[in-house]
Amino acid sequence: MRKILLTITAAALISYAFIYTNTGKPWQGKMQQIPGRLECEYYDEGGEGVAYHDTDSINNGSGKLNPANGTFLNEFRMKEGVDISYTKTGNIDNNPYNKVPRDLNKFYVGWTQPGEWINYTVKVNKAGTYPIGVLYTANGDGTISLDIDGKDATGPLKITSTHDDRDTVQWRQWHHWNASGSVGSIALKKGIHVLTLHIVTNGNMNLDYLNFGKTEK
Repeated sequence: MRKILLTITAAALISYAFIYTNTGKPWQGKMQQIPGRLECEYYDEGGEGVAYHDTDSINNGSGKLNPANGTFLNEFRMKEGVDISYTKTGNIDNNPYNKVPRDLNKFYVGWTQPGEWINYTVKVNKAGTYPIGVLYTANGDGTISLDIDGKDATGPLKITSTHDDRDTVQWRQWHHWNASGSVGSIALKKGIHVLTLHIVTNGNMNLDYLNFGKTEK
């Protein structure tokens, strides 16, 4: 009996060690708080397959579109696969086709593709059901979804297109910013959880932040 117990204990320890070493950690050790704003660029540390899944290993924003030049904005997390850029002047992100005013020099996750996902370790300070807001652009309708601790918590959430035929600058269709106060809701228990953001359909979205508003409970 003792031998069997030791075998089971050893197996449990190996399993625990595997789970632990394959779990990301909050970016710079700082958990994002709910209720509140979840900044999309502050995803977990741990790399491809642990903290995120991206369709390629290149950061198409930091270090590429925004060349490595020693500046914080251009080089933010540039060695990681999640694609990050920031809002710019020059009639780019401060263009007349925005649906909401846009702060400049703010990071966002872009170049999104279906099948990609990103993990965030969050601390929920109060249990309840929260409306999910988002600051975003979308060149065509798309959907996202959210998991909590590996389980679907929202189903597909529609992200409405910000495409505007009046804008004849084609690349700027990815820079028409909009804010939605609620694309859906999510029920959360108090405590520390891993929230996973999935790109479900279409992609072509830039995501600045998700906002978890006042709880309905």
